Amino acid sequence: MLTPQSYACGQWVAPGTAAREIHGPVDGALIARAGSDLDVAAMRDFAITRGGPALREMTFHQRAKMLKALAGYIADRKEELYALNPLTGATRADGGVDIEGGIITMTVIASKGRREMPDGHVYVDGGVERISRRGTFLAQHIAVPLQGVAVHINAFNFPVWGMLEKLAPTLLAGVPAIVKPATQTCYLTEACFRMIIESGLVPEGAVQLIVGGTGDLLDRLGPQDVVSFTGSADTALHLRGNGNLMRNSVRFMSEQDSLNASILGPDVTPDSEEFALFIKQAATEITVKAGQKCTAIRRIIVPEALLGPVGEALSERLKKTTIGDPAGDARMGALASAAQREDVAAKAAVLASEARQILGADSFDLPDGPGFFAPTLFVCDDPDAATQVHATEAFGPVSTLMPYRDLAHAAALANRGEGSLVASLVTADPAVARDVAVNSAAWHGRLYITDRTSMKEATGHGSPLPHLVHGGPGRAGGGEELGGVRGVLHYMQRTAIQGSPDVLTAITGQWVPGAREVQGPEHPFRRTFEQIQIGETLVTDPREVTLEDIEHFAQFTGDTFYAHMDEAAAEANPFFPGRVAHGYLLLSFAAGLFVQPDPGPVLANTGLNGLSFQKPVSPGDKVHVRLTCKRKTGRTDTYGEVAWHVTLYQQDGEQVAEYELLTMVSYS
Repeated sequence: MLTPQSYACGQWVAPGTAAREIHGPVDGALIARAGSDLDVAAMRDFAITRGGPALREMTFHQRAKMLKALAGYIADRKEELYALNPLTGATRADGGVDIEGGIITMTVIASKGRREMPDGHVYVDGGVERISRRGTFLAQHIAVPLQGVAVHINAFNFPVWGMLEKLAPTLLAGVPAIVKPATQTCYLTEACFRMIIESGLVPEGAVQLIVGGTGDLLDRLGPQDVVSFTGSADTALHLRGNGNLMRNSVRFMSEQDSLNASILGPDVTPDSEEFALFIKQAATEITVKAGQKCTAIRRIIVPEALLGPVGEALSERLKKTTIGDPAGDARMGALASAAQREDVAAKAAVLASEARQILGADSFDLPDGPGFFAPTLFVCDDPDAATQVHATEAFGPVSTLMPYRDLAHAAALANRGEGSLVASLVTADPAVARDVAVNSAAWHGRLYITDRTSMKEATGHGSPLPHLVHGGPGRAGGGEELGGVRGVLHYMQRTAIQGSPDVLTAITGQWVPGAREVQGPEHPFRRTFEQIQIGETLVTDPREVTLEDIEHFAQFTGDTFYAHMDEAAAEANPFFPGRVAHGYLLLSFAAGLFVQPDPGPVLANTGLNGLSFQKPVSPGDKVHVRLTCKRKTGRTDTYGEVAWHVTLYQQDGEQVAEYELLTMVSYS
């Protein structure tokens, strides 16, 4: 028998007087006792006083490297997690979604942190706002870590992914976390959490684990704390209504019940590849994790003429599902517990009051275990008059077919769920996709649209991706997780900073035009990544742009646009005084003015951002360049990226062009 432990204030805590028995869903055997007696006030204080400062001392990149290493550590030991997985009722394939999915999510968030966040302590949100005429007083939005603790309350169906997908953005933000898994499957969460502690990669106090109840923890949270919840709408409502959370404006993110829909486009015929794709997708979403997914398809919306063919094809495919011991070769395992099976059966009975059942237990050879439930398919012939099919989620292998008259009706039916995590559409007609998106996107956190051209590479209706937001409006909770850096910002405070260019530069770690410039001892391209200073500036000598230069560039490149070659036509153009230099000629001249040609620390130019031209350059004008180090970002152990603010000026001091140049520079 398993005895999962809590981890509080740096110590493992064995099950105590509050421990409850956990029975397995496959044979009903007692598999664990779980629940510890904990001082939750001390846990919160330990997180805030020990974990928070340690995390905030690290830069975003250091935290990202920690997450990457942590994901690798868990990946190397994943078979230990797979060994426990069948106890939850899940097959190995189901476990892959949970275990591998969690590891991949943490890896992707780590990568996003390295590529999209600075190697510093302040995240810059958007551009500089010029709020004064002369530019001496500016504004900038920044984001910094909250100085509290994140409380993660997770659901039973994804004991590993549910923890890791919340931990990754939280720790990357620099905020400590207290993880509270659902008790039914907490032993698998604890096994993964134990790996996190044993890795030695995470600062003390950065992560803690509650196995069992949270006690009065929510009553002790303050304005700098966050609650992130996944579970039922009823539980979310109870937690969200906590007086202390409301009084202190504690951030509360919820991902809850969702009556996700899948629409078959009106262009699809029974003999098409899209029809086969639709049937396969629906069957997969009904049976994976025995339908215990917050993103599973609960409502299947099809053209009236295809209601019968879809029902027959989907039923036949579902009948091929083998149900049995998840440790064996069965394609579908059990629900997580006997109580969960009872709940699904009760919800299915509610659906049966408005829909006729066309597939159920009599079509399958069900094992005797307490958690087994057959794939069940209903048909609601009048979805406009129905209410329960749009309001009741049977959190298992249960779905309801319903017909639509036209595309507007299909979107309206999808929206009747009053908020979902995901809706999908199978169509080969982009115009159909646009209509559904315009009429339905407001009600769904994600729209998944696929056809024969994308089906082989498509990720699947029910797969949340760390790159994309995971959440939804209304019934789905009104919250949002993941989405790359977007998910990290949920654990940070956005603040508007106002001050001089020097002040903004000091706070953000990025040079702001108008701030002090630094004169280096030599050409900046001769200096290593570590030697280059923020604000280090090179001002070049001028170069005259001649008519011969313009004509040579035109003939050499083939760019003979009339503004460069025809005086009369150029004068007639409201943008030009006459023949002018090519913009790309000016960029080439700029590079020639500031580049140091000898081999050195600069390895390569890798990009150019935000190019804009402010004033045309005529033959006889002289241009010079101001090159300033704007920011530095480490990329590998041997080189980093330097972003240079580049401006071109005419002889009268007026700005001609501006852009950001990216170079890779070695550390030595």
